[in-house]
Amino acid sequence: MTSVDLVIIGGGSAGMSAAVAAYDAGLRNILLLERGNALGGILLQCVHNGFGLHRFKEELTGPEYAYRYEKQVRERGIPFKLETTVLDITADRVVTAINSEDGIFTVQAGAIILAMGCRERPKGALNIAGTRPAGIFTAGTAQKYINIDGYMPGNEVVILGSGDIGLIMARRMTMEGAKVKAVCELMPYSGGLARNIEQCLHDFNIPLMLSHTVVEIHGRERVTGVTVAKVDERRRPIPETRQYIACDTLLLSCGLIPENELTRSAGIPLDRITNGAQVDQNRQTAIPGIFACGNVLHVHDLVDYVSEEAEIAGRAAAAFVQGKNTAPACEIALRTDGKVRYTVPQRITAEEDVRVYFRVADVYRGVTITVRDGEQMIFSKKKGKVAPGEMESVTLTAAQLSKVKSGCLEFSLCLDEAKGGESA
Repeated sequence: MTSVDLVIIGGGSAGMSAAVAAYDAGLRNILLLERGNALGGILLQCVHNGFGLHRFKEELTGPEYAYRYEKQVRERGIPFKLETTVLDITADRVVTAINSEDGIFTVQAGAIILAMGCRERPKGALNIAGTRPAGIFTAGTAQKYINIDGYMPGNEVVILGSGDIGLIMARRMTMEGAKVKAVCELMPYSGGLARNIEQCLHDFNIPLMLSHTVVEIHGRERVTGVTVAKVDERRRPIPETRQYIACDTLLLSCGLIPENELTRSAGIPLDRITNGAQVDQNRQTAIPGIFACGNVLHVHDLVDYVSEEAEIAGRAAAAFVQGKNTAPACEIALRTDGKVRYTVPQRITAEEDVRVYFRVADVYRGVTITVRDGEQMIFSKKKGKVAPGEMESVTLTAAQLSKVKSGCLEFSLCLDEAKGGESA
């Protein structure tokens, strides 16, 4: 068994950002483990632009963004192992991994950062009736086939789900010559960014069918079509609205699931909404010395926010190894009212400025975001519109946190009736 100060699991944008931040905070004995054959993670197949606007103040493609951080990793001489799969981690920070060069090996880490990203929800999790023909792909798989392997998945396409990757693939398939018949979304609103709805669907005249889902898949050897139906307010299909759409390809963009099998094996408590670990403002989990960041913690809209969060984890992990972490100055739990679905972090342990990320449960117009300590108002901010597809954030200052007496803050949305506040 070898020993290192910090093991980072995952060499995507989160893992590389965390490694660079930890190095710049003074750590030198770092090991980055990546199961792919190159650093960069999912960014390598995202050849469209739109990355880096917040981080680098310029528009980059996914590979360009990844290269910015890979270059920093290489310039600092941070060691990394590719094509290495981590099999297990323990609560006392022992990492077991395997690759073709070293075989099975173990590493005792002073700290661990989890940056494994997430995976797509597959067809088997959706319970769609019908046969099991060829031509059904998750949107990310189709993206890899086109952008990395150079294969065209199909010619006539229906997309189920309007997450960002589904919207982007609607545009990509159209640009490659396919006909995208429709994008069906179960919810009454899109799960993607507003800019992607505009640039990927409206600009290409691709219909978005809200409150619709695929209820049956047709075809034996290959998909020949799908039956879609409108759903009611309880998301149950309405039989009389069924319609058949001929197609040879069905792409699924039905949500992302954080890759938390390793997190569970270490006994780290997960948040039931995010499916990621419960963390404090330093992105430290319930087990001291194990941190989480990026999409394995909660699904982000923008890679810029992934890098920002990973830097927090990297600096905090370095401080932990260096013995600079002090005992918690406070213990403040963050709760939500239902309109706000979740917050990250879930708890705050220091009276310092903390940026709290959150998502809402529906599209709301004319709202006030409030943070309360019982009856005491800690924070209040008016917003014209919030939507589930776009992550929100507020910054709580050290002065505001010092006023908390109950040990619990509630995040809530108040609809502004005077301005016609409504759920839409």
